[in-house]
Amino acid sequence: MANTVIVGAQWGDEGKGKIIDVLSEEADIVVRYQGGNNAGHTVKTGDATYVLHLVPSGILHPEKMCVLGNGVVIDPLAFLDEVTKIESKGISTRGRLFVSERAHVVFPYHRALDEQREARSSRDRKIGTTKRGIGPCYGDKVSRVGLRVCDLLDSRFGELVTPRLEEANRVLQALGGEALDSAQIVRQYQEAAARIAPYVTDTVVLLNRAIREGKAVLFEGAQGTLLDIDFGSYPFVTSSNATAGGACTGTGIPPHRIDRVIGVVKAYTTRVGEGPFATELCDEVGATLSREGNEFGATTGRPRRCGWFDAVVARYAAMINGVDFWAITKLDVMDGIKTIKICTAYEYKGQILETVPASAHVLARCRPIYEEMEGWQTSIRNVVRWEDLPVQARSYVNRLCELTGVPLGILSVGAGRENTLRVGI
Repeated sequence: MANTVIVGAQWGDEGKGKIIDVLSEEADIVVRYQGGNNAGHTVKTGDATYVLHLVPSGILHPEKMCVLGNGVVIDPLAFLDEVTKIESKGISTRGRLFVSERAHVVFPYHRALDEQREARSSRDRKIGTTKRGIGPCYGDKVSRVGLRVCDLLDSRFGELVTPRLEEANRVLQALGGEALDSAQIVRQYQEAAARIAPYVTDTVVLLNRAIREGKAVLFEGAQGTLLDIDFGSYPFVTSSNATAGGACTGTGIPPHRIDRVIGVVKAYTTRVGEGPFATELCDEVGATLSREGNEFGATTGRPRRCGWFDAVVARYAAMINGVDFWAITKLDVMDGIKTIKICTAYEYKGQILETVPASAHVLARCRPIYEEMEGWQTSIRNVVRWEDLPVQARSYVNRLCELTGVPLGILSVGAGRENTLRVGI
């Protein structure tokens, strides 16, 4: 298999976990390149359902190697807890799961600062953060005061982290929060360091050597394009580059080693948290999508906001990421809808916009321009061939591809691995 980036092309929660799981069968290594345990991938295999937050979905395939790259921020306690849960289900991680020594570490003071800042934000400035400390950790990284996994394993760790704890406590108290127990945190993280050490290596060397040897690498993104720190609906975004470009900076793999990009989109649109959402449905259709799609966040359990497919967003994501194929998920969720709408453009103050505006303020005031299509109103969950789909379902998918300029590669018509149609790849 070619070296492939899997990227979310909406606001996250597109079903990347399932697509990664399916394509992992053809890869040698699966590597996560950004985000932290603020993301969640749900994978259903047979009667078992796995919810993964940091560990790549490829871990469910016993023969695959999995890597957390330098672009990921890692909460060691969350990582070790996830590994324990995975191994309790009979899945071995030793010798096949690796953590970059260059990845930055999430500490309790990052979580506390995240919570305090969100709590103090005005209603229209709340981001909808998961309060996992991801933003403050990336903030420390950019400010060049963060600590990395290599520092966690350093014999001088206590000396390195104590000044950061003291400064964080001063800020927390100024914000009205309580100071953290520095000595307890140092002990807790030193214990975690001893347990995480066997997983730590120079993943830049590991991955580049693997590619030179002809091994296939699958790059796993978290969140989605409209949550990217540079290209998303800022400031209602995550704190890292969730787009395909992040696969290079988050792993140390040069751009010319990436062979293709597969964008993942739902057959409709969802988003979790705050921020503008042009096609959001606050009616019975929206409730139907939420109910039939089981639209609750894998990490937080928060209900997802649901709306019609937004071709403006998908076109924009295809352009930024250089998407070669779409993996369209959850088409089956729309089985019972009689008339389906697709947003083809926006109207803003009398102007027609065909791309996503930079300003979240403007995006929030855009009116979606819709076209309508006939629904198929029959279950497609047992369909295993493209040709056996109802003509209305095929017409709908073809129209999404036409509007976005990207061909179909994979179509998901159910939650299981078996409910996956390989069409163009």
